[in-house]
Amino acid sequence: MNPITCIIVDDEPLAVKLLESFVQKTPQLQLEHSFTDSVEAFAWLKDHPVSLAFMDIQMPDLNGMELSRMLPEDTKVIFTTAFKEYAFESYEVSAVDFLLKPIRYNKFIAAVEKVERLIGLESKAESAETVQKKTMFIRVDGELRQVNFDHILYVEGMKDYVRFHVEGEPRPLTTHMTMKAVEDTLPTDTFMRINRSYIVRLDKIRTVDRNLCVYIGDEIIRVTDAYREAFENYCSGNC
Repeated sequence: MNPITCIIVDDEPLAVKLLESFVQKTPQLQLEHSFTDSVEAFAWLKDHPVSLAFMDIQMPDLNGMELSRMLPEDTKVIFTTAFKEYAFESYEVSAVDFLLKPIRYNKFIAAVEKVERLIGLESKAESAETVQKKTMFIRVDGELRQVNFDHILYVEGMKDYVRFHVEGEPRPLTTHMTMKAVEDTLPTDTFMRINRSYIVRLDKIRTVDRNLCVYIGDEIIRVTDAYREAFENYCSGNC
């Protein structure tokens, strides 16, 4: 794997120097720039994308949480802060890890190794797109999970999140994704959207009643008018 390009953003110069020393003795990292001003960091990043940002949370003008939401999706974030009460919020913005100051090197390197594994999985997922896809990777609780299409019963949309109901999983796999993105990823010969909030695997349907309610897994899902014609055509062609 190529070195992971990174930046440091922290308004405390001593904290920046400590992180710089950690980066310098970590061979898999390549420091591109350090900033004590988050607004300056954001402006620089527009023309200099990196793979990883070590970022303080409590900063003037533009705090770390706000800045993280403005970064490209493929830029990983490790938050650094003296306030542990930010830990939960950091995972809500899909941070890879949360380092509490004063930061020890063993915690630092463990966080970097998480980033390495995540980048490796994403690279594997991208390579898989060159062959016929039978699986997809989704991020669940900060980790990438590989889901086999054959095991998906149905997908349920919930605003900006979706829930994958998968055979053998004790609970649905929830990930930040749109239904449109799921629909574009799943093979159209085996999956069909039957209403605004549900995509089903067609060969997992047990029964369709006279009201066009689909019985699949433990769920009963109604086919709505917008999707009725396509679904009825499928049923007619597979009688």
